Amino acid sequence: MHDIRTIRDNPEAFDAAMARRGLSGVSAEVLAIDEARRAAILKAETEQAEANKAAKAIGAAKASGDEAEFERLRAEVAEKKQHIAALNDEAKAKDEELTQLLMTLPNVIADDVPDGADEDDNVEIRRWGTPRVFDFAPKEHYDLAAVQDGLDFETAAKLSGSRFVVLSGAVARLHRALAQFMLDTHVDENGLTETITPVLVREEMMYGTGQLPKFGEDSYKTTNGWWLIPTAEVTLTNIVNGATISADYLPRRYVAHTQCFRSEAGSAGKDTAGMLRQHQFEKVEMVSITKPDESEAEHDRMTRCAEDILERLGLPYRTVKLCTGDIGFGARRTHDIEVWLPGQDTYREISSVSTTGDFQ
Repeated sequence: MHDIRTIRDNPEAFDAAMARRGLSGVSAEVLAIDEARRAAILKAETEQAEANKAAKAIGAAKASGDEAEFERLRAEVAEKKQHIAALNDEAKAKDEELTQLLMTLPNVIADDVPDGADEDDNVEIRRWGTPRVFDFAPKEHYDLAAVQDGLDFETAAKLSGSRFVVLSGAVARLHRALAQFMLDTHVDENGLTETITPVLVREEMMYGTGQLPKFGEDSYKTTNGWWLIPTAEVTLTNIVNGATISADYLPRRYVAHTQCFRSEAGSAGKDTAGMLRQHQFEKVEMVSITKPDESEAEHDRMTRCAEDILERLGLPYRTVKLCTGDIGFGARRTHDIEVWLPGQDTYREISSVSTTGDFQ
């Protein structure tokens, strides 16, 4: 989330940044809570100093035999302790209120991100390959005769419900081979470190990458408080959560092939046919932890790593820069790579590469 010191130092710049996200006058609310929190802390510290001074005087009054002064000071200290406790509770409540508010505010968008309302305003950066022209109407992936025996949605629905699939035979082998191909390419040629991480994480890890609190309904939580990861970004990024990193340690470039889980809340009827928008799916995820002055170059490097996979597979694609109305909550800049789908006669997002700055 955002550093409160940055908002204090330049509230106008912060409001201008949030305005690009469609939010107005955010700093006033943030700073009002922050000021109330700091005022309560200051009052508590002042009262504590006075209580300490009175506590020392109690001993002197007792030693001098001044019983009246002794009782007055003892009552004063007791009253101040109650007041200090109330002020500490107030400061804690304001701190929690401030934290919750800051966690709902999206990342500052990079200056070069285009303004826009939705995906129609995204800006194309480049294209690779030429979509094939067929003398017949291409079919969707789930209608191809060669794969229908290996894509079993009916059995999956019996086992788990809608938006699941059972893969078998050659389709299952192809699925596994594609993941292995991506891992080998990223490890052997792109210098990433293969990493196997848990798919169950503590709640604070979901906060660490912005899935919570805003997107809780899009993920699954177990009865004992773990969350199923919606992407390995959660685990890979949080490897350095709370750690002080030496410059010599960077950059750290990770890649992981994991099961991912998403409820896809609110997407009923939207691009859900076949294997699109499944509740459980597999993904090969890249995450880089870098020095601040190398972040922009790393973003471009990761984009090329993802594009190269499609080029090796001979799949035409286009790379677009997301506009302010389409960019994700935690991103400063996002490049979407959209692959050409003959069965839909259009480009569809197949990979998304974002830079987040210090937001995470």
